[in-house]
Amino acid sequence: MSTVSPNLSLPYIQQNQAQKHVTHNEGMRLLDGVVQLSVLSRAQTAPPANPVAGDRYILPSGATGAWAGFDDSLAHWEENAWRIIPPKEGWVAWDQKKAGKRDHSSLCGIFSHS
Repeated sequence: MSTVSPNLSLPYIQQNQAQKHVTHNEGMRLLDGVVQLSVLSRAQTAPPANPVAGDRYILPSGATGAWAGFDDSLAHWEENAWRIIPPKEGWVAWDQKKAGKRDHSSLCGIFSHS
């Protein structure tokens, strides 16, 4: 049996698992990062100095700092750290800065304007 769900890689609680709340909370944090996806920007190349819990960004090419090497991924601020989430085919995000919808295409490998 798989330990994660097929689409979002949400962790499954395993039979006889200790500390089930840890696995459940991990799944909740991931859902919080990707459901009803609205990002602050897809152009900002450096992490903000004072991010707020729940901040999300689509990382552009050439991102720096904690975002370096994660081009075209989603960055979600949670628990005092950035969680980097690679997008999946079909994901859609609202870009708050540009006030426009973005969708992910595996053909071009980025969130592109639609």
